[in-house]
Amino acid sequence: MLCFIQIKARLISQNLQTNNFIFAKKQQNMSEQKEDHFLSKKYWSRQYDNNRTGWDIGYVSPPIKEYFDQRMDRAAKILVPGAGNGWEVEYLYKNGWHNTYLLDFAPAAVQKFSQRFPDFPNQHILEENFFDHQGTYDYVVEQTFFSSIPRTIRPEYARQIFQLLKPGGKFVGLLFNHEFNYPGPPFGGTTEEYKTLFFSLFNVKYFTTAFNSIKPRKDRELFIILEKPNRSKNNFLT
Repeated sequence: MLCFIQIKARLISQNLQTNNFIFAKKQQNMSEQKEDHFLSKKYWSRQYDNNRTGWDIGYVSPPIKEYFDQRMDRAAKILVPGAGNGWEVEYLYKNGWHNTYLLDFAPAAVQKFSQRFPDFPNQHILEENFFDHQGTYDYVVEQTFFSSIPRTIRPEYARQIFQLLKPGGKFVGLLFNHEFNYPGPPFGGTTEEYKTLFFSLFNVKYFTTAFNSIKPRKDRELFIILEKPNRSKNNFLT
């Protein structure tokens, strides 16, 4: 009788372990499916179709505008990935930066931009996945695209930025410097996280709280200027 009870107890324990494993796998799969959802063009096109674009301020971001207003190299090749409605792209092009490219994989975003700014050259509109894009640029501009990317994918984002820049090229833009109190996107972040992601790859030219953010984002975003070295730091990508 005692032997039977011990065997039964062992079977119950094994069943509990199996059920716990199955539950953990389901949770992991749900998390992965959620991330895939946020990385799909259908999801983002739906946001633009339904005007659920709370991250979009409706004009060029002041810190990015002021930075480029001080630059003289109008022939520079510029990429704005995850550009959405493309306010930075429109501003740059209209102010003489005619080698500016818009990249976004959401058809609805690209369509809205093209309708609003029909004079922008079609060959400079890249409707494709950022992570699959190939090319080299003098500047890559970041404006809320990074906040759409789950943390697990962010190291890949950093490596792709590095690959897209020419030696001496600059990664310029804004990153939220705080967490959000709701599930993303947008996904927040911390200064320490960004240092881990970027400082081993780039030379840091500027990395501090933006002084000229729009009022709702005052003290809530970092302005960054990161330069790609002529040789990869620590031979990370050579």
